[in-house]
Amino acid sequence: MTGRLGTLTTLYVTQYLGVGFITVGLTAILRDGGTSLETLALLQIVGLVWPVKFLWAPILDRYGSRHRGHYRSWLLVLQTGLVLALAALLPFDRPADQLGPVVAVCLAYVLLSATQDIAVDAVAVRLLPAGARGTGNGIQVAASYLGNLLGGGACVVVYDRYGWRPAILLLAALTAVGLLVVWRFREPPRTDRVPSTAHAYRALLSVFAQPGCRWWTFGVVPLLYVGAGAAYALVTPALVDAGWSLARIGVVTGVVTSVPAIAAVLLAGLGIGRFGRARVLVVAGASLAVSTLLLLPLLTGRAPVTGTVVALCLFLAAYTVANVVLYTVNMDYSRPETGGTDFTVLSSFGLVCSFVAASAGLAAADQLGYPAVAIGCVVLVGLAVVAGVVHQRRFPAGPVATTGAGVAALDLLTLAS
Repeated sequence: MTGRLGTLTTLYVTQYLGVGFITVGLTAILRDGGTSLETLALLQIVGLVWPVKFLWAPILDRYGSRHRGHYRSWLLVLQTGLVLALAALLPFDRPADQLGPVVAVCLAYVLLSATQDIAVDAVAVRLLPAGARGTGNGIQVAASYLGNLLGGGACVVVYDRYGWRPAILLLAALTAVGLLVVWRFREPPRTDRVPSTAHAYRALLSVFAQPGCRWWTFGVVPLLYVGAGAAYALVTPALVDAGWSLARIGVVTGVVTSVPAIAAVLLAGLGIGRFGRARVLVVAGASLAVSTLLLLPLLTGRAPVTGTVVALCLFLAAYTVANVVLYTVNMDYSRPETGGTDFTVLSSFGLVCSFVAASAGLAAADQLGYPAVAIGCVVLVGLAVVAGVVHQRRFPAGPVATTGAGVAALDLLTLAS
């Protein structure tokens, strides 16, 4: 199991290296080169590839090499593509003056990264037993933070001291570590290959036919993501309104709060395995409520540094713990034969909810003010926790985990009908 978790950790970290660089590091570099905020906003659009990756997830579940390993064969190509895409950035040492080609390469990278994520999630679904899914998803969330810190932080430091090419070479070299891991990875033979592309695409809807899945996906997930996401969307504008400098905001929200968040999600992963999904969800929800209330001084225009940093650290740690629970239950509902599709479509819905939450939270704050929106967010999170606990009492570890091969066989019969 340790070897499997090590493989997943490396692949999740390396997929986020370039994403962190594009969304954080490159944005800072371009701004330093005089790129307008409007243009930088357009750069962020490349991230919209991730919520729609479910459109091609069934292709990865359907096709794959029997000789090299079904998902391993995809990972060999995709991980190589990630390295080559980063290497393609090397000639553009003045990215602000060569924005068109740079954005094109970034779009290609994000497309490869999103597709690689489908394959890695599918491997995790197939390799991790129900008891280890909390740990696996804790690693996934922690890896996203670590990848963002390295790609969006360390590589920017290298750029500042040594220039563009050394920074890009560092990114490519770190990403190449994932390729070495994939090369050594031996995927167990697959005996449940989806019979056709049409059957694979039917999984986009049949996943919701599992007992309790619609309750979880369209009840618990939106309540939690809208409640927590809308509250988090208020933080940066509230800090600006309180007079914090952009440099302080970047350090606190991008670096300082990430350290406790990484520790929290790793502990949450272990806690899910020991105490169950419902109990960890209660802890996350309670912490979100308390930390949101602790942010009220900031949201009313007063932002004492120590109190604000403590509240933000607690909030982000709780938010990421909640994410681990959501991902774990999504994995419970991901069937082994269509794991890439199932996990992707369930997680993509959560991403959409996050985008909607940020927009809705800011729009509501414009009309009602920050504090009123924050109180509303606490109520939504509380409702999500109640709905989630009731769900877990009825479906303790998800249909796949509790009924095993019987459900998998039933799903195949459903697909074939």
